[in-house]
Amino acid sequence: MRRPLIGISAYVEPAGWAVWRDVPAVLLPEAYARAVTAAGGRAVVLPPDDVDGDVVAVLDGLLLAGGADVGPGRYGQRPDPRTEDRPDRDAGELTVLAAALAAEMPVLGVCRGMQLLAVAYGGTLHQHLPDVVGHDAHRPAPGVYGSHPVRFAPGSLAATVLAGVDRVNSYHHQAVADPGRLWVTGWAEDGVVEAVEDPALPFVLGVQWHPENEPDPLPITALVRAAGRLVDSGCDARRPRAVASPVGGSTDGQGLSGDRQSTG
Repeated sequence: MRRPLIGISAYVEPAGWAVWRDVPAVLLPEAYARAVTAAGGRAVVLPPDDVDGDVVAVLDGLLLAGGADVGPGRYGQRPDPRTEDRPDRDAGELTVLAAALAAEMPVLGVCRGMQLLAVAYGGTLHQHLPDVVGHDAHRPAPGVYGSHPVRFAPGSLAATVLAGVDRVNSYHHQAVADPGRLWVTGWAEDGVVEAVEDPALPFVLGVQWHPENEPDPLPITALVRAAGRLVDSGCDARRPRAVASPVGGSTDGQGLSGDRQSTG
């Protein structure tokens, strides 16, 4: 059987190589692609593109990567001076995410990607987490990862995928405030949301940390395996289905509502 194709949303940032400096570039930390390859998948880099989500027709899974902040206008807030957003990424990722959800495709959100999932399901974010928790442990210094304990709701997808994990890395200054129609299934010791999921779909998971930079990137491995099961079975996972549309849209009447949020 062929390797499952995993689309990974890419950054657009100024970059330099050889004689070129500050050139706008589509880029992605290699750790994401390495983790997908190690799990048996084929990484496909997705530049921001909000024309349509038709790329989903050739993918088997979607990984929403980390990066800059989600635009506060997407969840009805004014921007904090410390918020640095990327409107092109928001638009492109929400477009492909909507198509992936409609196709019941396996989806994993990492850091920013988890926050984008929450916004797509009608949730909101804390724009500057230290104002809420009173410390900088989730992003100790520029380019320096923190580390903290984590716990997961028993019986959840997060608990299954992350069995045995009780500590994760950390590099973020924003966090999920309201998960919208998602369930919260993971928490840091200070109450910060560390995992969200949609139990109405086969595999929709968000994690607040960066598993691609850990020795055993379990969430990414689980995403690839979920996509691989569909490939091996010959199932068409891309049939349309009415689900939550980007940024607080409606559902198909199957009871997806805020009261599904687990409690700590």
